[in-house]
Amino acid sequence: MAQTTNDLNGEVFLKRQFTSARGLSILGFLLFFVSMTLFAAEPLRISAEQLQQTLNSPGLVILDSRSEQEYQQSHIQGALNFPEVWTYHNKSIDGHIVQPTPLQHILRKLGLNTESPVIIYDDGQMMNAARLFWTLEVYGLKNVKILNKGYADWLSLNLPLAFDQPSPVPSQYIPVINHEHLATKLTTLLASKNPNQLIIDARPNKAYRGLESSAKRFGHIPSATNIPAEHNLKQEAQITSLKPLKELQRLYADIPITKKVVLYCAIGRISTMNYFTLRELGYNVANYDASWKEWGNDFSLAIEKEAPKSATH
Repeated sequence: MAQTTNDLNGEVFLKRQFTSARGLSILGFLLFFVSMTLFAAEPLRISAEQLQQTLNSPGLVILDSRSEQEYQQSHIQGALNFPEVWTYHNKSIDGHIVQPTPLQHILRKLGLNTESPVIIYDDGQMMNAARLFWTLEVYGLKNVKILNKGYADWLSLNLPLAFDQPSPVPSQYIPVINHEHLATKLTTLLASKNPNQLIIDARPNKAYRGLESSAKRFGHIPSATNIPAEHNLKQEAQITSLKPLKELQRLYADIPITKKVVLYCAIGRISTMNYFTLRELGYNVANYDASWKEWGNDFSLAIEKEAPKSATH
């Protein structure tokens, strides 16, 4: 049967619609692929054995985030001291990150620049190392890792120690702030109302539920879900260790990787443990530095006490 002009026009229209839909589908896939590539998962941890093999690598900088007193007693061979307390503007008030000028002075003195390969360790509790890891990423350093299990594991394996302090060649580091990784009170407020962003409260569940608080008010930021920082860690023979990536993927299985994640705790410290984990898993994530100490004391901001959702992994 011969086709009419209307039939032919209809067929052309359908083909165009199909081609257009297919093109949009392919475009959508490509955009998704590109977004995932930007935040692709990568190993950001290193073992003591791996570090020992790379101790003499050219340009490698090892940072000890313990106190100056602990560092002076003994440290990993070649390590420089960057105490975690230096990552704060004023830790006695809240968790606001160190300002650019003092941070510039510290990094220049340590010989660091944005391309420096850096490995951080702490006493083995992992939280101080995570806070320093986040701070360096906020200030533009691109090649930072953490020593899994920290100094405690290094000591247990009887690996090389040192007691002197190296004298690095000063750098010409210029502060570069990566705002993708730093959340503020305003951006966190906006995130609480944005369906394309998620907020995770890294405090213990009692604090999230409003049973205890480091601020004048009790509760949590509206829309936040609770994944305590300690859930990223496990104990191995009395040594704290990061959980394997597969376990961490299950922990965050309900968090869509396509959404921006904002983290907070009491002072933006233990939430950096979640930050480190989510960075390893490939998420686009920011840490709210002043955290509950700021939000919970600002009576103009809304809070919740009953959990809309709580992770119990």
